[in-house]
Amino acid sequence: MRIPVYKPFLTILAAGALTACSSTAPRVVSTPVSNIDSIPLKVKDLTDAQLKGWTNSDLSRDTIPGMSVDRAYAEIIKNNKPSTVIVGVVDSGIDITHEDLQGVIWTNEDEIAGNGKDDDKNGFIDDVHGWNFLGDAVEENMEFTRIIKRLKPKYEGKSQSSISTADREEYNMYLEAKKEYDKEYQEAQQTQQQYTQILQQVKNAHAAMTKALATEDYTKKQVLDFKPETQELQQAKMIVGQMQSNVNESIPEVIKEINEGVEYFGGRLDTHFNLNLDGRAVVGDDPYDITDTNYGNNKVSGPDPKKEDAKHGTHVAGIIAANRNNSVGLKGVASNAKIMAVRAVPDGDEYDKDIALGIRYAVDNGAKVINTSFGKYFSQNPEWVIDAIKYAADKDVLIVNAAGNEGIDLDKKRVYPNDQNPQETTEISDNFLTVGALNYEYGANLIATFSNYGATNVDVFAPGTKIWSTTPNDTYEYLQGTSMASPAVAGIAAIIRGYYPKLSAGQVKQIIMDSGISTKATVVLGGDTSNTKKFETISTSGKMANLYNALILADQISKNN
Repeated sequence: MRIPVYKPFLTILAAGALTACSSTAPRVVSTPVSNIDSIPLKVKDLTDAQLKGWTNSDLSRDTIPGMSVDRAYAEIIKNNKPSTVIVGVVDSGIDITHEDLQGVIWTNEDEIAGNGKDDDKNGFIDDVHGWNFLGDAVEENMEFTRIIKRLKPKYEGKSQSSISTADREEYNMYLEAKKEYDKEYQEAQQTQQQYTQILQQVKNAHAAMTKALATEDYTKKQVLDFKPETQELQQAKMIVGQMQSNVNESIPEVIKEINEGVEYFGGRLDTHFNLNLDGRAVVGDDPYDITDTNYGNNKVSGPDPKKEDAKHGTHVAGIIAANRNNSVGLKGVASNAKIMAVRAVPDGDEYDKDIALGIRYAVDNGAKVINTSFGKYFSQNPEWVIDAIKYAADKDVLIVNAAGNEGIDLDKKRVYPNDQNPQETTEISDNFLTVGALNYEYGANLIATFSNYGATNVDVFAPGTKIWSTTPNDTYEYLQGTSMASPAVAGIAAIIRGYYPKLSAGQVKQIIMDSGISTKATVVLGGDTSNTKKFETISTSGKMANLYNALILADQISKNN
């Protein structure tokens, strides 16, 4: 499931020259950044341009913990042309007509568009730009809701002692699902109520300040200098001031985001926890039968003509590969990526079957990197996804995966998909790279407040807070989450695989981990100031992904390969 990050509003108010192995590889003449701890903290707010491009920033030069993308293009890549790499984006769908994704969408050259035939005999009719494994489905339950619906007739009212040994594991999953359902349902209700109250407070405060200052685009300084003459205006100044000091955006934008929070949690109550919802009915398959594969269609942006449900996937695609050669929008990380759209993530928890088949589709149709910006904490058929990950490993495909947005330690709580679990830390394969999210302020606040972490279950960190990218219908927005950090790293992987195609998926993973930048800083985790650890200890690599360094190390490894 893709989880938007709204909770902050609750807190506010409550080496030398190297020879290249590949003919297309750039000549590397620089050395990696090795020590950042002497760099002074950036104390000024980011400008609009800095915020929109902070993923591309270089920490040593800009004091912003980006991935040194611009520096890599300027100093290493220059005019060198890497080979094309197909990146499968398993997500909510993609607006493949977006102005800033033109020229970067994968096209199946062996398929004749619109003839209703499976021309390339791959099992999918007219899959010109990918495949939609959800058909017309959009709204879905959480996995624990589905577990309750499936298993309630079998286990309701039964005690532990009455359950056979063969059913014990399933029974315990049912009990855990019920417990999680009750907790999440209550939290969604309470949070929606809180957001509704906050929304009204901020609206009232904004209206009062707009009237008093004769503009709705008032600045922080105007608010700071304002001398309220009434208790109402004093309260309005306090509320607006709190918002301005904690978020880098205008109050109308804050109101928009809070309203989205109200709608999001209301939607969760209507769909995610709705025991009467059968979101799968329109698909026509059995989601618990992995052999039932004749379903879905080629509408990779989904069924909504407005494409609103494709926002997440479109945003992810832009981070990876938004056109770097035009004058609109943004510059994606990878200039050589072609995006293959695989729609498999609904508004709710994904089905294991769709993810497993989606990964296999991407592998079978040429993807060398797959991005998976989703996740859940319950799974009824995890073995299907594990088998798909192993299948991708056998075909030398790297999967780059989002760590999740609950601010928790994944070494203590299992997430799906992953290549290991807290009880068994041996990885099932070497092709699965899990990414946590960074904030744009290095130092104590370097880790995004929402980001999951884990010394063995998270591999590396990358920019994930306030990321500017493509959204449907030629628009652009800031979104945040480990969902945004993962595609940034997928972009790095695509560039490495384009320049150094002889490097294996496992080698590319290790290069990204080993070449990153580290810091000895103690960082706050989960937004809880009482929960701090050394940055070096909260991921397997203890590092931040860095394209500049990764290209240098890739060149070294290639020379010795």
